[in-house]
Amino acid sequence: MRLGACRPYGCLAAIFVAASAANAGSAEGFNYSRDTLSFANWTVFTYENGHIVSHKNQFGHHYSRRCFVMTRTVAQFYKFARFEPNAPKLDENELHKRIRAVTQKSPWHDPLPPEKRIVIPGYRNLRELSSANTRLMQRNIGVGWVVYLRPGNVRMFYLHDKNYQVKTQALLEQAIARHEFFIAYLSDFPILHINHSVLVYKHSRPRSADGTDHYIVYDPNHPDAPRHLEWLPQKREFSYEKDREFAGGFTRVFQVYGKFLQ
Repeated sequence: MRLGACRPYGCLAAIFVAASAANAGSAEGFNYSRDTLSFANWTVFTYENGHIVSHKNQFGHHYSRRCFVMTRTVAQFYKFARFEPNAPKLDENELHKRIRAVTQKSPWHDPLPPEKRIVIPGYRNLRELSSANTRLMQRNIGVGWVVYLRPGNVRMFYLHDKNYQVKTQALLEQAIARHEFFIAYLSDFPILHINHSVLVYKHSRPRSADGTDHYIVYDPNHPDAPRHLEWLPQKREFSYEKDREFAGGFTRVFQVYGKFLQ
């Protein structure tokens, strides 16, 4: 129906629906406590202040090496799934199929409109789904070892110049401006104080007077709250927040899952 042919209230409703469909999957509406996974990617070793203190995970958890898998999954569910909390829950076999259907879609594709999304009934969001079905999610979103074979990984061996990081930061800014996700591979190879993946989804605050850009990220190692990445223009390098596993500071950033073979 042409907008010019509808009544005033009908026109407003049509415009609202059209705008909602256009914004479906936009990272602008991303909510950390709703749209991320409830469980953590555990490190293989035990760390203190970024240094290995034991070659065993102190908590005994074995779900590790899944940071790439988990950042990809968060983007896939946000772009390709639709939750219907008032509908009856599925049995485990059917839920397994739905999860697989979502995570088999290429994460660099555009978000699907609501009517074409894979429906997840009985849950309000990804956080609730993954909390109630942790083991099922972990078994069906992907295995960790495959990410070591990604073609895009080879960049960490030779793209060490600061000009590449300037270009990467420009791509990150463009993604944020388009309200899109930017999945980042963090590495300081060959030192390997950090070898990790996070999902950048917006600025945490306005650009500082010295030109520093501040980003907020989903970090699979820290499901309880977002963490922070910074771009330091004077050094032409990125800096990541300190935690138990990483002493904080310098890291290179490589975009992943932005296109085929990346």
